[in-house]
Amino acid sequence: MPAVLLVIGDASEVIDTMYPFFRLPEDGFEVVVAAPEVRLYHMVQHEQPPGWDITQETPGYHLQSDIAFRDIVADDYAGLFLSGGRAPEYLRYDEHLLAVTRRFMETGRPVASVCHGIEILAAADCLQGRKATSVAKCALDATMAGGEFVNEPVVVDGNLVSARTWHDNTPFLKEFVRMLHESQQSG
Repeated sequence: MPAVLLVIGDASEVIDTMYPFFRLPEDGFEVVVAAPEVRLYHMVQHEQPPGWDITQETPGYHLQSDIAFRDIVADDYAGLFLSGGRAPEYLRYDEHLLAVTRRFMETGRPVASVCHGIEILAAADCLQGRKATSVAKCALDATMAGGEFVNEPVVVDGNLVSARTWHDNTPFLKEFVRMLHESQQSG
C-alpha cells in the first residue's frame, strides 16, 4: 500500500488533519503521521464565532506521530499532506521538513496544503510562480514567496493542490486522491 506523509505538530487543526487521516486509507493509501518527534500531539479546533473577525481556538483531539521529520526518506512516499492550524507557524523552521517538502515539489509527487500549511511551502521556497490558496489571512505568505494567491475552494497547479480551510475538504481530498492515483499509475 503506497504511503502518504501527513505533517502535524502541536496545534494542528483537528478537521484539517483527521479528515485525510481517515479518508486516504479508504482509497488504498497508508497514512504515516510525521512530526518534529515521535510522540503524542495536541490538536486544536478553529471556528469563527458570530461577530468575530478571527477564529477562536479550542482544544481538540490528540494524535500520535509515526515518524520524526529527520528520519523521513521522502522518496519512500507517494504524497505529502500539509495540515493547517497554528502548527505550521513553528514547523516551517524545521530544516528536515523543509528539505522533505522541497523534494516532493522537485520530483512532482502530489503535495496537498490546507489553511496555514502554505506557510511550510513558503518557507521551503516552493511557491515561486505557483498558484495556491489558503485561509485568506495567509495570502501574504503565498505572495511574499513569489506565488499567486487565488481565493477559491481548491486550486491545482501541477503537483500542488491547495484548499482554504477544512470547509473545502470534500473537493480538496477528491482532487488529492485523484492526483495520488494518477501518480501511482504513471510511476
